[in-house]
Amino acid sequence: MRLPVIEIDGSHFDDLDGFAAQFSARALSGYQWRGHLDAFNDILRGGFGTPEHGFVLRWLNSSLSIDRLGYDETIKWLERIRQTCHPSNVPRIEAELAAARRREGPTLFDIIVEIIHTHGPGGAEAEDNVLLELM
Repeated sequence: MRLPVIEIDGSHFDDLDGFAAQFSARALSGYQWRGHLDAFNDILRGGFGTPEHGFVLRWLNSSLSIDRLGYDETIKWLERIRQTCHPSNVPRIEAELAAARRREGPTLFDIIVEIIHTHGPGGAEAEDNVLLELM
């Protein structure tokens, strides 16, 4: 069975909110994802308007997203999370924030790609049949 292809374009966004808007517009029917990564993981499981039997997520201009969702955006994202997370999570978030400021550890781009890979071949939730093509 040939999977439907959903394209997002890295030249059309420069932060997580833009990625969420682009993904929502291209992949979801009647649902607006607001950029929370746990929710993104749930969306990739299905039931939010994505194709029922999986899909190919073709990320055009992904090289732009590597930079735009890099350490600077990761720092902004972690700073927002730190303000609203449960107090027991603050030390972990602060450690991740310190690493990002040193330009170490995964970037937001890396985290998003890892979430997508979880739902594809070899991933823990491979049955969701989400394939990522970085173009």
